Amino acid sequence: MTLDGALADANAPLLYADDIGALRGDGVFETILVRDGVATALEYHLARLRRSAQALELPEPELGKWRSAVERAVKEWGADEEGVLRLIYTRGRDSEFDAPPSELVPMTPTPSAYVLVSPVPARVATARTDGVKVMTLARGISIDLAQAAPWQLLGAKTLSYATNMAALRFAKRMGNDDVIFHSTENRVLEGPRSTVVIARGKQLITPPARNGVLPGVTQRSLYDVAKKAGWKCDYQSLFTADLFDCDSIWLLSSVTLAARVSHLDGIRLSAPENAEEIVAMVDKGIASSGALGDWQST
Repeated sequence: MTLDGALADANAPLLYADDIGALRGDGVFETILVRDGVATALEYHLARLRRSAQALELPEPELGKWRSAVERAVKEWGADEEGVLRLIYTRGRDSEFDAPPSELVPMTPTPSAYVLVSPVPARVATARTDGVKVMTLARGISIDLAQAAPWQLLGAKTLSYATNMAALRFAKRMGNDDVIFHSTENRVLEGPRSTVVIARGKQLITPPARNGVLPGVTQRSLYDVAKKAGWKCDYQSLFTADLFDCDSIWLLSSVTLAARVSHLDGIRLSAPENAEEIVAMVDKGIASSGALGDWQST
């Protein structure tokens, strides 16, 4: 589905071969769970899409057109089963960048923008019910990098996911399902496709965005509900040692939602008594549309 309302054949070509998103990963995206015929936490995702686009100096997204495209795509998908809805926004065609102005070639490249809905991967159901085996891996960066080198685009959801996918393949070869990255100071960062949250009693803690992690939509939605339920919700730097000094560890993401870490670096972690409560709060949180917010506030 393109932003002009055209419904494209999923098996037909859509992008030009020289699209910068394909050539260099120069673009941003969002992944949204479609549940009961609704794009969950849509406004939070649109806010993050806008913030990521600003970080890459892409043209300002026309959020009204994105909403309309999402609405049409979700309607076409239906309400019978969950789906994965992706919002993709790239810089456009490489051939348009250095071309001389003419009637046929615009001075400013036209961005590529479309939404796509596909089935939920089979791994999701297992992660939700059984949890995930996780290993910690060095990201090779300092928590100071995001502020010292903003051009690194830490905290933006870009299409450049090669490192994340390599980490997941490595983890699978080692007999694990997922990864938690840590910094050179052994500070907890995030997963390749998730936000890390730990629980201690009635307290939830996640690393702050200033450490160079992507602000999590599902984590934000959980905090909205948990605060009202009497939980203390904090953004704090965590050492990897803190992962072994808590009641439970959760990897939160927009499609899997809440996956409890069942094993960490080969050590089995027991499920806490409040595991079902945390899962229920996540489900409740993403059911609301969210509100446009300041993602840099955390």
